[in-house]
Amino acid sequence: MEGRSDYMMKSSVDHMPQRKQRELERALEILHEEFEDALKEGTAGFKKRGRILKIILFGSYAKGGWVDEPFTMKGYRSDFDLLVIVNDRRLCDFATYWYKAADRLIREKSIETPVSFIVHSRREVNTYLKEGQYFFSDIRREGIVLYELDDEPLAEPEALSPYDSLRLAKGHFTQRSSEATAFLSTARFQATNSESLGDAWGNLAAFSLHQALEQAYSCVLLTLTNYGPASHNLKFLRSMAEGQDRRLAEAFPRDQHRERAWFNTLNEAYVKARYSKHYEISSEALNWLAERTSVLLELVKQVCTEHIEALKRDIHD
Repeated sequence: MEGRSDYMMKSSVDHMPQRKQRELERALEILHEEFEDALKEGTAGFKKRGRILKIILFGSYAKGGWVDEPFTMKGYRSDFDLLVIVNDRRLCDFATYWYKAADRLIREKSIETPVSFIVHSRREVNTYLKEGQYFFSDIRREGIVLYELDDEPLAEPEALSPYDSLRLAKGHFTQRSSEATAFLSTARFQATNSESLGDAWGNLAAFSLHQALEQAYSCVLLTLTNYGPASHNLKFLRSMAEGQDRRLAEAFPRDQHRERAWFNTLNEAYVKARYSKHYEISSEALNWLAERTSVLLELVKQVCTEHIEALKRDIHD
C-alpha cells in the first residue's frame, strides 16, 4: 500500500486568465487523445489496462509569477509545466507513447503557450516523495490537479536532512558543471578544425555543444531539485531549468528569428549531427552558440553556487 495523506492538493486555476484556462483544457485533450491512440493497438495486458491517473500543473503557472511577454524580456514566455502520472512505469516511454502528443502540442494553433510535460508512474512519484526529492515535494505542495481518475492521494513528502541536501547538491554541481565545461572545450576545438577539415568536424562540434547545454541545464535541475528528466531535448531542459531561475534565460534570447533557428538546429544535433548526411550548421551559428553556451555556464555557476551557499547557511543557522 502506498503512503497515504489527508492533504488535499489544489484543483482550481481561477487565478489564470480564461484564455490560458482554455489552452490548458485543449492541452489535456491532446494528451488524452494521443495516449489512447498509442494504446489502442496494444495486446499486452499492461497496455489494455493503461490509464492516466493524474495530470498536475506545476511551475510558474501553478505558483503564479509566470511571464507571457514574447515581445519583451528578449522574447521570454513561461511554459505550462505538466506532470502526467500513469499506472505503469512501462507507459512512461516517451518514444512509444508520448512523442505524438508532444508534436501536436507544438503545432496546435489554439495553444499559444508552450507546453512541457514529464511522465512518471504513481509508484515512481510516491517513491521520490518518500525519498525526499525536492522537485516532487514542491509539486505535491504547490501543484494544481487538472485531471484525476481516482481520489488516491500521493504519498506524504519526506524531507532530506540539511546535510544530505548539501551533499547531493554539491555532487551534482561538481560533476555536471565539469562535464559541461569539457564538452564546450571539445566543441570549440572541433569547430576550429571544421574550418579547414570540413563539415564532419562542424557536425561533431554541434553534437558536443548539444552535450554541453544538456549537461548545463541538467546541472541546474539536479543541483536545485535533485531531479533531472531523462531527455535530450534542449528546449524542454531549458524551459525546466529557466523555471527554476529566470536569470538563465539571458543566455539564449528568443527575440531574433535567426538565433532561434540556430538553437533549434543545435537541438537536432544529438541524433542528426551524428547520423544524418543532410545535417548542416554554419560556422557563424557554431561560434554564436559556443559564445552563448559560455554565458550560460557562468549563469549556471552563479545560480548553483548561490543555492549551495544557502544550504550551508541552513546547516549553520
